[in-house]
Amino acid sequence: MVMNTIDANMLKKMFLSGAQRLDSKKEWINELNVFPVPDGDTGTNMTMTIMSAAREVQAIETPTMENLAKAISQGALRGARGNSGVILSQLFRGFSKEIKEVEIIDARVLASALERAAETAYKAVMKPKEGTILTVAKGMSTKAMEVFEETDDLSEGIAKILEYGDYVLSQTPEMLPVLKQAGVVDSGGQGLMEVLKGAYDGFLGKEVDLAADFKPAAKVSVPDSDIDTADIKFGYCTEFIVMLEKPYTQETEHEFKSFLSSIGDSIVCVNDEDIVKVHVHTNDPGLAIQKGLSYGSLTSMKIDNMREEHHEKVIKDAERKAAEQKAAETAAPRKEVGFIAVSIGEGMNEIFKGLGVDHIIEGGQTMNPSTEDIMNAVDKVNADTIYVLPNNKNIILAAEQAKSLVEDKNLMVIPSKTVPQGITAVVNYIDGETAEANAEHMIQEMERVKSGQVTYAVRDTVIDDKTISEGDIMGIGDTGILSVAKDIESATAALIDALVDEDSELISIYYGEDIAGEDAEALAAQIEEKYPDVDVEIQDGGQPIYYYVLSVE
Repeated sequence: MVMNTIDANMLKKMFLSGAQRLDSKKEWINELNVFPVPDGDTGTNMTMTIMSAAREVQAIETPTMENLAKAISQGALRGARGNSGVILSQLFRGFSKEIKEVEIIDARVLASALERAAETAYKAVMKPKEGTILTVAKGMSTKAMEVFEETDDLSEGIAKILEYGDYVLSQTPEMLPVLKQAGVVDSGGQGLMEVLKGAYDGFLGKEVDLAADFKPAAKVSVPDSDIDTADIKFGYCTEFIVMLEKPYTQETEHEFKSFLSSIGDSIVCVNDEDIVKVHVHTNDPGLAIQKGLSYGSLTSMKIDNMREEHHEKVIKDAERKAAEQKAAETAAPRKEVGFIAVSIGEGMNEIFKGLGVDHIIEGGQTMNPSTEDIMNAVDKVNADTIYVLPNNKNIILAAEQAKSLVEDKNLMVIPSKTVPQGITAVVNYIDGETAEANAEHMIQEMERVKSGQVTYAVRDTVIDDKTISEGDIMGIGDTGILSVAKDIESATAALIDALVDEDSELISIYYGEDIAGEDAEALAAQIEEKYPDVDVEIQDGGQPIYYYVLSVE
């Protein structure tokens, strides 16, 4: 069947279908990650990014190209996590810009939108690397221009584009030796292919239960405190489970639901083998309970007076607003400079706070904060210029994206890739210098620091000419994996040997939550004995995942 156009309703279905397919494949995509550290991973970051947009899209009841484009672009931009998520959000951003002013998407518009998507994503990355999601996106955009010169049939054309995308993806190991060594394709490119294949499934009319996977953002027109209790038509939230003791057919289920509808609203009535879960808002809970008893015995009964709860909420909201107003009135005046740092562990947090950092974003390797998380942190720092320290290479792009979205403050992203780099950057801030001069100085100083991290491998792989098995202990430096051993002590000692040189003056050791203080002190003593001319300091970092975080200056 020839299909030449995509309307707004179809685009909504395609987008949600693509999001669902990515969600279903995220763990498999995570397994494609070459670097075997326990982190947020590509599949997880891309899924969280697209789900942020999917919630916005699902909430649109009457879709148009304009409101879909806005929902897809803004939802993905704000929800973007990790490098792969940011790049995916930029692909959506470029695509959305091209379609927002049309009523339908035909072959010409689709080709142009794919081309603009790839161009936008490339521009967002300072040093684009081939053999990644960018290469796959560019390959498909080029193929789209070629295919749609020959046909207007979208079903035929999209199939050819996806086939070519798979081919480009299969070639990524030839472009990046690290992929070839590990025997995998690029995980970000694979994630993009899953999104587009899911969208194509939606285009072809394959049935997808979208409603079960997306929870639309709440549409609230006025605050709860402005709603009078008279607007609550049914006052009692009634819940219970029926332990069935009689036959419960489809006809019986329909009869039960009809009865509940006659006495209330917000009805959920789900049959799960030998039980029925019931939820209803009603003014007479006894009627619902009595009807439930006609089918069997009841358990897990719960009745809440929503009007009373509303009164309590209004009081709490009023108290909260009063407290916020008082805090605003007594708040310190806006200052010239503020700092935000992404950190891991209570010890690390306290170190940053002690250095004068205004706001800590909990995150790091295991859960990369989103662009919106960073923007929310910016809102909480009352300063003209704010320095953001990502302290992880997978968070830098999200911070840069936040910078482009913040309008009322000067956001300066210091591209720190590790916590020691971030600490060094803050220490080297010079009061009285311009924002630009300080940024340049902090970056220069942090790049002099050599960082190391000790953690465990979550998968078997071959990387940096090292064969690594799941459970091995790895010492990771700024340039890659520097040591591999079966125990923490050996991996850490080898990592330190790789980092220390004749110019080294200070080794800082931050031990994690899984390391006892006495074990860290014993390690420090061994290092001091081996390197008597180098100062060694030890601190409780409290970080998860990483047994030790090291810096050598």
